This record gives sequence, C-alpha cells and structure tokens, in this order.
Amino acid sequence: MNQHVTLDKIVALCKRKGFVFPAADIYGGINGIYDFGHLGSLMKDNLKNLWKKSVQNDRGEIYFIDGSLIGPQAMWHASGHIENFHDPMIDCMNCKKRFRTDDDNIDINKPCPACGIQKWTDIRDFNLMFQTQLGALADDASKAYLRPETAQTIFVQFKNIMSTNRAKLPFGIAQIGKAFRNEITPKQFLFRMREFEQMEMEWFCKAENSMNQFDYWLQKRKEFYQAIGINMNKIRMYEHPQEKLSHYSKKTVDFEYEFPFGFKELEGVAHRTNFDLSQHSKHSGKDLAVFDQATNTSEIPTVIETSVGVERLFLTLLFDAYCEDEMDGDTRVVLKLHPHIAPIKAAVFPLIKKLSEPAEKLYQQLKATFTHIDFDEKGSIGKRYRRQDEIGTPVCITYDFESLENNTVTVRDRDTGTQDRIAIDNVEQYIADKIQ
Repeated sequence: MNQHVTLDKIVALCKRKGFVFPAADIYGGINGIYDFGHLGSLMKDNLKNLWKKSVQNDRGEIYFIDGSLIGPQAMWHASGHIENFHDPMIDCMNCKKRFRTDDDNIDINKPCPACGIQKWTDIRDFNLMFQTQLGALADDASKAYLRPETAQTIFVQFKNIMSTNRAKLPFGIAQIGKAFRNEITPKQFLFRMREFEQMEMEWFCKAENSMNQFDYWLQKRKEFYQAIGINMNKIRMYEHPQEKLSHYSKKTVDFEYEFPFGFKELEGVAHRTNFDLSQHSKHSGKDLAVFDQATNTSEIPTVIETSVGVERLFLTLLFDAYCEDEMDGDTRVVLKLHPHIAPIKAAVFPLIKKLSEPAEKLYQQLKATFTHIDFDEKGSIGKRYRRQDEIGTPVCITYDFESLENNTVTVRDRDTGTQDRIAIDNVEQYIADKIQ
C-alpha cells in the first residue's frame, strides 16, 4: 500500500497540473461531473487507444460502434432498466441530506453521520436514469432517457452490425462512449460520477461454450492491467454470490483495486446469458436469432460482457503511479505512469535561455515524430525536472554547452533520475525505445 497517496493529494494534483477541473467551475461546479484539461485529455486518449488494442483477440473479430446517447422509453423497458435500475435511498429529516443505504458508512440504526441525529425517512428506491422529452409535446410517447450504460445501444444494433459486416460467431462489438447516472451521492472524485465514459465490449457466442469464453475474457482483462503497469498486488478478483447477481447475469466477476478508501470495483466481466437480445427481440418484434447453416438451427447468442469506466481507471492509474521520494536532497512528487499512459512522452530543456534556439530546433524535430512532447526554458533545471516528474513524463532531454561542441545531449530517466549522454542523432530512437 502506498502510504503517501491520498484522495486529497490526487484531487489537488489534478487541478494544479491541469488533468481535471470541476465542471462549470466558475459557477460553483456540478457535483459528480468533471472536465478534463490538456493533460487529462491526452492521458484518457492513451488509455482508450490501449483498451481498443486489448480487446483484439485470436478467437473472433471485434467491430466498433459509436451509439446514440438517448434511447426511447420502450428500449429501457425491454432492457429492464426502468424496473430494475434503482439504488436504495434514505433521507435525514433533520439535516435534509440524502444517502444510499448500501453505503458502508450508513447504518439506519445509528444517527446520521452528517448531523448526529437519528431521524430517518423510510428506505425507497431511486431510479438512476436521467429522463428527457423528445419534441415539443411532453407525454408518455415522447419520453426518453440518457443511457445509463453503453451496452444497450450495442444490443439493439446487433443484427445491423452482424449483417453489414458479414460477421460470424463468435465475435465482439465494442464501444467507448458517455453514460449518465443520476447518482444519489457522487463521491470520491472520479470514482462515482453522474456523467462518465465506459469502455464496453459485448462478446457474442454460442451457449454451449460460453463458460469457456467467459474464462478466456477474464484472463484477457487481467493481461490488460498487467500491460498498462498496474501493481497487480493491489488487484483482486471478486465473484458475485448467486443471490447478488444482476437480473441478467449467470456469473459476474469484478476486478477490484485497493484504493486508499478500500477495495472497490474497477471492471466487471459478466455472463449475461441471452437475456438482452431475447428481451429486445420480444419487445421490438424483431428476430435477433442467428441461423447456423451447419446445424440448420437458429439460436439467440449468449453474451460475455467486459465493462470498465474510463474515469475510474484513470483515477486508479493516478493512485497507482503516485509516489513521493527523495532525490538530490529534495522530496519530489512523481507519477510513475507506464510510458504508454503518460500524457507527455518527453521534454526538451535548454540549460540556459541563451541555448533556447538550438534546443527548440531539436524540440521541433522530435515533435514531428512524437507529437506530445514539451519544451520548457523557465526556472532552474531542477525545477523543470520536478514539473515533468509530477505529470509523469518518462524522459527529459537537456541541451547544454557541450551539445554545441560534440552534438550530444543529456537524457534523464524519470523514475531513477539516471542521466546519460547520447548523440542528438540517437535521441529519437532513445525516446521510441523508452515509450514502447
């Protein structure tokens, strides 16, 4: 367990360095909604690109879609969300604060943690979906909802994706996109939000070998976390007991990460049976079965789902990478992000401002290849190193007087502080090797 990292330190770092800002900050912000700044946006893009690569496999094709954010009421009836997508809610009648009763910190047999008075309302269900109206007339026919998950847009387009791509079982449909949940109590920064992105993949296969497929994707997701550099000693797998499974699930296993506030869900892998396609087929009247010419039979495919929130994984990576250590007699903050995740891949410094012109020429040459690199000429070299350490930049390159004489530069490793002298002609390959 990293004793230095806390939620407060991560929140402060994110705002100070421009990773994340409260949405509508100048108007007081919106609870559970955040905007991502330059560094945060770059890091999220890196994360999403790596996830796209991670779902590629040797068992079947993956097809990507970008589904709509709004779905008609009938779609959410079919999926079960209107009837089942609830959290248990309770209010304190004294201080008027609202809580989820499944929160570990809430015990209705004890006083309210906010005001210390035990005066609770009855427990009631609260539907988490955001409702809206389509068009000018507000009636039942115009009701629609912002999607609380991206999966349903995959299911309702299943037959279109299959036919237009001439897909054969097994295959997957993947999507990265926004989802919205009207959380009762958004909390812990990016962990529980009202507006967020999901990375979901629905794997369609035959029922007879679906458990084998489930185990395969469980292993694939574990490999993803290893590949992006997460400390696997902080990861555990939790299988939902039968009585706590979702209404659509035959088996669900969560990857949980040890946050400073305890082990919490990071990603879920679920055996969804053929529930979703069956429901949409029943409610829409459209046949979503797949015909198998070899057996001359039709079958509604079974689905294995992998689902992880972009922002929750983003937060996990920050917690995992955050480090405070001693270097050159000073305490520094460093994000030891995997180079694939780091938003800035390298930084170029002139030793002094007199050397800015040749240093910037090198910077422009490297930027043509690596795009996201930085140039910094302000402050001492030590301060510039610290600024880059704090945002996770893997490599810093210093152009000094010796560079003018022998066409070499100093390259410094983020994690160890080790410095080496290499030829300028070799810098591009050095960076490429570091960020592979």
